[in-house]
Amino acid sequence: MSIKIGISACLAGQKVRFDSGHKRNQFCMDELAAHVEYVPYCPEVAVGLSIPRPTIRQIRVGDIIKVARPDGSGDVGPALAAYGEKVATEQAHQLSGFVVCAKSPSCGMERVKVYNEAGTGNSSEGVGVFTAQLMKHNPLLPIEENGRLNDPYLRENFILRVYVYHAWQTLRQQPLSLHALTQFHSKYKYLLMSHRYQAYRELGKLLGEAKGDDLEQVASDYIHGLMQALSKPASRKGQANTLMHLQGYFKKLLSREEKQEMSEAIEQYRKGLVPLYVPLTLVQHHVRKFSVAYLQQQAYFAPYPAELRLRFGI
Repeated sequence: MSIKIGISACLAGQKVRFDSGHKRNQFCMDELAAHVEYVPYCPEVAVGLSIPRPTIRQIRVGDIIKVARPDGSGDVGPALAAYGEKVATEQAHQLSGFVVCAKSPSCGMERVKVYNEAGTGNSSEGVGVFTAQLMKHNPLLPIEENGRLNDPYLRENFILRVYVYHAWQTLRQQPLSLHALTQFHSKYKYLLMSHRYQAYRELGKLLGEAKGDDLEQVASDYIHGLMQALSKPASRKGQANTLMHLQGYFKKLLSREEKQEMSEAIEQYRKGLVPLYVPLTLVQHHVRKFSVAYLQQQAYFAPYPAELRLRFGI
């Protein structure tokens, strides 16, 4: 089951913007594309707008927000919403993530400009009409904007969530069992811990108290809790505490000097002196050296392809 990601067509390099241009995203198309399959969407073209075309914007008229030309004519808001709902309900279940075009009146995820009716002012409070439908009907789906992907922490977190969500979708292709849920949780234990320790405890308790006749509800509660816990980048404190938990597996295996080396690497990371991959690489070295079976299957060490180099910048 390949990883499919929806993407605003202009970010994929398609010349579908109002000026016949594009906003090709280098990371998505030159780095991530080697590992995923893209499904491009241009809501504005899908609802019948031409290429090129007059610009459109979100305009507040009373309690209604139109998506129209600057003079208020040609409102395509209802058509964009209907198309967004169609994609969200009929196609988005096949996707493991979505990259949308920032600030677009149709695709923006946040901070979209909403103009007053006179066109004399605006506020950055809007959400693209198409993307709003994606988020409404698919609350688990990882969605990110192209501009925010320039932030190494947000980029890493988005790709992390895509791969976790895809793993969940793959799991759900098989008959549901408590054993399968427990194994999934076991694999993602330390990844979850690094983001939100309390969620790790709560979700473990959820599975520990599960009964055989409520598995669908348990599965739903679990994945909602997991994706919510992963929704923000892990802090240095959370990562460092997780690394210290992992260090505990080696207390009887390492020499005093090796223990000190690992402790110093973790502390340097906590202080922001080195990136995450420094202490992580050291822990991985000992996992391989001593063949610690339980840690070898932990997603924390390789949640996505190493070729993406995402942990070099966090």
